[in-house]
Amino acid sequence: MDEGTRQILIVDDEPAVAEVVSLYLKKEGYGCTIAHDGRMALAKMEDRPTLVVLDINLPEVDGLSVLSTIREKYPDTGVIMLTARRQEIDRIYGLELGADDYMVKPFSPAELVARVKAVLRRMNDNNANGKANSSALVFDDGALEIDPLSHSVKVNQAEIELTATEFGLLKFMAQNPRQVFSRDELLESVWGMSEFVDPNTVTVHMRRVREKIEQDPSKPRWLQTVWGVGYKFIPEHGTE
Repeated sequence: MDEGTRQILIVDDEPAVAEVVSLYLKKEGYGCTIAHDGRMALAKMEDRPTLVVLDINLPEVDGLSVLSTIREKYPDTGVIMLTARRQEIDRIYGLELGADDYMVKPFSPAELVARVKAVLRRMNDNNANGKANSSALVFDDGALEIDPLSHSVKVNQAEIELTATEFGLLKFMAQNPRQVFSRDELLESVWGMSEFVDPNTVTVHMRRVREKIEQDPSKPRWLQTVWGVGYKFIPEHGTE
């Protein structure tokens, strides 16, 4: 799928904001649809947009509830949240629910376009790398399996549901075992940008992946913290 066919759903109860975002994205060749409340957004999700630009403050159904439903029913869809500056707790909670990125209002439409491109590029890179490196990554005698081709992860043969960003993070770490990466290095390598992205985004995504694949996330078996430096992936339990 080339960028010109990517469909983006813009969800914002401020018509002027939604129209400006749509205008900028259409200039880049994306197809855009607009929803002004959460109920309408959920209805338009049936058209399976590639990415959603989602405001948190919405009538009918709030943005966090919309995000939760998207992650449950459409886990492969990219999501960029829009939040007010005072809503730091909502931004963190949104990342916990599985948002790929967020922007704080007021924001530059040009920067939002850059964020959209980064998320879509990450999703596309995951697909391309999966086709180029179709061999599954298997660790700990099959306890953890990562299949780049099908974007699937299994822990003890049980299928684990990851978002595109979570999968990209885990795959990158697994393909570079025992190497220590700082949050800034992971932002560059996995997110594709670090200049405008809060490093806490890495922390939240790392915690989400641990909660999904680790038996005890507080004592991770594979995704380990190197205090004061960053994170590393240990391919075999008990080797370090």
